[in-house]
Amino acid sequence: MTSLAPAPDTHSGSATAPSTYGPTVADVVGRVLADLGVGHVFGVVGSGNFAMTNALRAGGVGYTAARHEGGAATMADAYTRMSGKVGVVSLHQGCGLTNAMTGIGEAAKSRTPMLVLTADAPSADLRSNFRIDQAALVTSVGAVSERVHGAHTVVADVVRAMRTAITQRRTVVLNVAIDVAGSPASVSGPVVADLTRPRVRPDQGSVASLLALIAAAARPVFVAGRGARDAGPQIAALAEATGALVATSAVANGLFAGNPFSLGISGGFSSATTADLVAGADLIVGWGCALNMWTMRHGKLIGSDTVVAQVDVDVDAIGAHRAVHLGVIGDCALTAADALDVLSARGNLTPTGYRTPEVAATIAATSRWRDVPVDDISTTEQIDPRKLTIALDDVLPADRIVSIDSGNFMGYPSTHLSVPDEFGFCFTQAFQSIGLGLYTAVGAATARPDRLPVLGTGDGGFLMAISELETAVRLRIPLAIVVYNDSAYGAEVHHFGDADMTTVTFPEVDIAAIATGYGATGVTVRSLDDLEPVRTWVAAAVSGSDVGPLVIDAKIAADGGAWWLAEAFAGH
Repeated sequence: MTSLAPAPDTHSGSATAPSTYGPTVADVVGRVLADLGVGHVFGVVGSGNFAMTNALRAGGVGYTAARHEGGAATMADAYTRMSGKVGVVSLHQGCGLTNAMTGIGEAAKSRTPMLVLTADAPSADLRSNFRIDQAALVTSVGAVSERVHGAHTVVADVVRAMRTAITQRRTVVLNVAIDVAGSPASVSGPVVADLTRPRVRPDQGSVASLLALIAAAARPVFVAGRGARDAGPQIAALAEATGALVATSAVANGLFAGNPFSLGISGGFSSATTADLVAGADLIVGWGCALNMWTMRHGKLIGSDTVVAQVDVDVDAIGAHRAVHLGVIGDCALTAADALDVLSARGNLTPTGYRTPEVAATIAATSRWRDVPVDDISTTEQIDPRKLTIALDDVLPADRIVSIDSGNFMGYPSTHLSVPDEFGFCFTQAFQSIGLGLYTAVGAATARPDRLPVLGTGDGGFLMAISELETAVRLRIPLAIVVYNDSAYGAEVHHFGDADMTTVTFPEVDIAAIATGYGATGVTVRSLDDLEPVRTWVAAAVSGSDVGPLVIDAKIAADGGAWWLAEAFAGH
């Protein structure tokens, strides 16, 4: 793998020498997608998508063979989020698509601009074993269904699908019936199209209204979400000029890394210090952030007299989860920059606001969970997950990319592992499905091979997805996998209290031994003394040695239900 920095959210045709694409529609589809700048393909190849996948590869697009279509879908999702390029999933018709639906649903709910390239049964083959209503299936989870209609429209159809994905930030499923895919076609290439995502500039009146709210506030807090991941510097500059503290939703974690007035993640993962400071705000501005139940703890972080404003390019997002006093329709970076320009013209850029020396000292001392004293619950056989994660934070290199699975454990790696920036944290949680973590880590590692990939997962989610451990081993990805192993679906165990837990508890599994069987390095950790093999592996990985994946089977002590768990189940 070669180093790959995040690419800007623009795509256009390549400048390669003229050539002719064919001899079939399938060949044209793959080569046109390559021309339009897709970054990488993940998939499981069958008869229906064989030719299209090879055409993509012939066009110079890298391909990763997954062991399951669900894995391929989330790999592409994570790749897209972390690279800034459009990731592609290549699927067989019918069952190949259904296998991928959880990953497609996650991507669609997250507004990931990803392309799903899937074969489809011929329209006239009413009795095909593979026949399902693919368009209805994908739209049911929020994706956009597009189709290649024939040889004469293939270029327009592919460009339309890509334009929708990029400009509308949607997950698009491009259906290609196998009879259409096999029909003759000849197209002159390369194909060029301007697919630049438009940026919406806010109107001057909205900027003035936003600045009026900020000027009237004594304790402003800016919370940036997914829609502001490309606006960090602009929001940080405006916050500095107006005395605002900054925080993020979980998916934007790392956006303000290193900022002394950053509170980290706002919501269920907040430390007590962060929660108190957000709740103490008299103005909260959501930048590309839904301000939903997760980010605002079901509204508990918004005071009764707090003014709320929202900045977003999507008019439907304004006020979608709670009433707001002001909604600004505009690109977050442009809105923050325009507001700062107005302030600069006025010459009043020195307010203290919430940025007092006392607040700065409090943030530095206790806003990070790893700085909060731990009442160690370790036993002779099990390790406190907080102590474990703090130790791993010290062992692992700072230049990392952390992926998170779902489950009772997830707060520990999300809050106790630091990340270098917004491209250091990949959080595929919009569908709240366990088992996506390993897939996420492979996709994120493909996007950023310049960073050490780290996965935090539970035993349930890891074993659900374990077939893709072979993929990581085969690709020789130096992936550090931390399995928080409580031999249970821990969220249910803690949520349902004294109920019969037979359905959600399991005998102890030697995950390290299983990982070793796959060809990974397996380490069992019951105490901090067991981390020496981890340090050895990390040193070798950082030096560039071919180490392959490391699986840490961490036998964790029962935490009685993670601190964020009650908040999570309140939303079920």
